[in-house]
Amino acid sequence: MRAQATAEAPLARLLNAVGYQLVWIAAASGAGAQKGWPGPVAALLFALATVAFGGRARADLRTLAIALPLGFTLDSLFAASGWLVYAQPMPWPMAWAAPLWIWALWTAFAMTLNHSLSFLGERLGLCALLGVVGGPLAYLTAAGAFEAVDFARPLPQVLAALALAWGLVLPLLVGLNRRRPGIASRAG
Repeated sequence: MRAQATAEAPLARLLNAVGYQLVWIAAASGAGAQKGWPGPVAALLFALATVAFGGRARADLRTLAIALPLGFTLDSLFAASGWLVYAQPMPWPMAWAAPLWIWALWTAFAMTLNHSLSFLGERLGLCALLGVVGGPLAYLTAAGAFEAVDFARPLPQVLAALALAWGLVLPLLVGLNRRRPGIASRAG
């Protein structure tokens, strides 16, 4: 039985990573096409599937409780500063804040931290590097491929700010997540 569980773990992590990427594409392409529903619907389905079948429901919900406000704050600061302009495919009462499709992305991202990205739990330096590189790359892709975000300042300045922000926020998020009861011991 143990060998079967071990053999399934890499597949489960792969499915989690693929699921996250599908949510990311649905959210960014939907926002760029001025459709507000694809990202939130995809994120909801992904989160429900992860909580139901991922084997770490309590840890995933605690992670979501950490990631969603942190991510909303980060992206809202960029929106409020005017450095980033997010596509607004549906009326959003808080023009200064990150739109609903960004919330969807953070929901889906939270669902990876105890699964496909669980290896980051003890590697905060790697977290920082992943944040510095992956954060700006995600925004560049959302802008270039889907027109879901615009850079309102010179591109090098925005990319540097995103790299710094993500280089700090990702290790913070992983560190906070790792300190929650029951997460570190099950994150494998």
